[in-house]
Amino acid sequence: MSTATTTAVEASAAPRSPLVSWLAVISVMMGIFSIVTTEILPIGLLTSIGSSFTISDGMAGLMMTMPGFLAAISAPVVTVATARIDRRVMLGAFILLLALANFLAATASSYWMILISRVMVGITIGGFWSIGAGLAGRLVPAEHVGRATSVIFSAVPLGSVLGVPLGTFIGDITGWRTTFLAMGVFTLAVFVMLLLVVPALPAVQATHLNVLGGMFRSINTRFALVLTFLIVLAHFGTYTYVTPFLDQVTGVSPGLITVYLLVYGVAGIAGNFLGGSAVTRYPRATFAAAAAMIACVTLLLPVLGKWDLGAVALLVVWGIAYGAVPVCSQTWFAKANPASPEASSVVFTASFQATFSIGALTGGLVIDHTSPSTVMTLGGCAAALMVLVAWFHHARRISWLESE
Repeated sequence: MSTATTTAVEASAAPRSPLVSWLAVISVMMGIFSIVTTEILPIGLLTSIGSSFTISDGMAGLMMTMPGFLAAISAPVVTVATARIDRRVMLGAFILLLALANFLAATASSYWMILISRVMVGITIGGFWSIGAGLAGRLVPAEHVGRATSVIFSAVPLGSVLGVPLGTFIGDITGWRTTFLAMGVFTLAVFVMLLLVVPALPAVQATHLNVLGGMFRSINTRFALVLTFLIVLAHFGTYTYVTPFLDQVTGVSPGLITVYLLVYGVAGIAGNFLGGSAVTRYPRATFAAAAAMIACVTLLLPVLGKWDLGAVALLVVWGIAYGAVPVCSQTWFAKANPASPEASSVVFTASFQATFSIGALTGGLVIDHTSPSTVMTLGGCAAALMVLVAWFHHARRISWLESE
């Protein structure tokens, strides 16, 4: 997920070589990559983990629900509570917590231990994102900040394209515990890299609670919350359970599911760049178009997803559509509060992660009582509702302008 909440944009006092500066940027990117991968890894391992502990797919979906709720809480709390602590120290502390969470999952003797590890993941998401995503301006010279920010945020689609399919592949070959063990080792390597190349970063600015609270008085912020809630609910209420759908409805083998998720992830990278280039000029149309595509995909999956070709084609469209969603949502929050970019990022993170969890939880309840196809259909209805809300808001705004 993608936010920036701390710190003023100031370069470090001591001059540093360009190589070390860019290694610091890459280390932050790798930290976010490990976070994104760990967060959504259970999507590809959902069925195998559920089978190990003899629990339903819906119950296993709690692995996706827990981190989101904790991230929604920790994002504003960490932003306020760590105002005086060196950012390098906080980055290291959170990435080390992520490594421990992965090791705990790998050795878990019960499903409750898995959920405890996911609580640790949630705290890391809110904490690391609220600090790391806004550090580009303090790691490289001003003329390179845009490029460095792009490098940091590239971790989000890469987590879907490389992290999850690779983790699912490892899980299929050697078992899901090995996947978490490998992620733990990788995260420890990122921890060492952060300590070696990231300079001391004393906190120089903080967002206070009264600033966060004041944002909700803006009608534009509330509208952004509604749009984000509906589309994220639709996406994660369905995509969290795409593996059971492909297994039970399409009849795809575990190995091919990994390939299908890889195809989705590659399409997501394309959607991320397409959405990023279009949303600045056409924010409402881009957001609505992404939601409409997700609505069409999830409504058509129960019909066309019975065949491999139909499932793959729809996953490509889905990936392109959802790739644009985070950048569209964040742009809406930023435009709603241009004077408080850091506070906008915190609200974006908290709302996105909370809805992420609600979507996974709702989808889990539905799938346990109905079927994967019903989950897709209901998700499509939520996405279609988001399109209608965006259209209604636009029509109402045009009517208001004409009456002036």
